Amino acid sequence: MSTQKSTPTPIRASQIIRPAIVSVVLFTLILGVLYPLLITGIAQVVFPKQANGSLIEDESTGVIIGSELIGQEFSNPAHFWGRPSATGPVPYNGGVSSGSNYGPLNPALIGEDGLIQTRINALREADAAAGVENSGLIPVDLVTASGSGLDPHISPAAAQYQVARIAALRGVDTTVIQELVDEFTTGRTLGVLGEARVNVLRLNLALDERYPLTGATAPTEEDADGVVSPDVTPDATSEATPEATSETGS
Repeated sequence: MSTQKSTPTPIRASQIIRPAIVSVVLFTLILGVLYPLLITGIAQVVFPKQANGSLIEDESTGVIIGSELIGQEFSNPAHFWGRPSATGPVPYNGGVSSGSNYGPLNPALIGEDGLIQTRINALREADAAAGVENSGLIPVDLVTASGSGLDPHISPAAAQYQVARIAALRGVDTTVIQELVDEFTTGRTLGVLGEARVNVLRLNLALDERYPLTGATAPTEEDADGVVSPDVTPDATSEATPEATSETGS
C-alpha cells in the first residue's frame, strides 16, 4: 500500500506583512496615542498643578516665577541662599542637569582657594556684613552641590544657620524669621521617605511678602534675574553639621 505525501501550502508574503502592519498600527494607536491621552487627562483632573510642572505664579500679574522642583540662585544676603549648583553655563540650568564631577580630594574643591572654602568665606562675610557673629558649623548643603545641580531645597539646619543674618538685614526679631522657616519646613514624605526640607524659593517669596526689603538691602535687577554671588559650584563635603541633608533635585 502506497502512501501519498501532502504538499505543504506555500506561505504568501501578504500573509505575514499584513498582520505585522496591522499590529504596528494598532499598538501605535493604543500605546502612542490613547494611553498617553488617558494618563494626561487623569493627571490634569487629579493633580493638575504637579502635572504642569509645579509652577509658582505671581497671583497679581499671572507671571510664572519658577517651579517648586527647580532651585534658583539668590545673591542678596537678605534672602536665604540655597545649595550651590554645578550646572553650566549658568547655575540651576534645567537643560544640563549635572554635578561638578570633581573628586572629593580635588584641590579645586578642598584647597585653600577651592570652591568650598570660597563658599564658606562668602557665608562668613555675609554674616559679618550684617553685624552677626555666627561661629557655628556650616551645614554641608550650603557649601556642596547636589548631584542634579537643581535641588530646590535646603535642610532645616541650613535655613537655621541663616536666620540671624536674615533677621538683622530685615530689621525683625530672629524668632519671627525662625517661625517662618518652621512654617515652610516639610517633613519626610509619608513620614519615612527622605529628610525634612525647606523650599528656598517659596521661603524667600513669603519673606519678601511679609517683611519687604527697603534701602540698601532691597534686591537689584541682578538679584531678580537669579544671579548668585559668590559664583561657586562645589560638589563635595566641608565644614558641616550632621543634620544637613544631601537631597538631590530631580
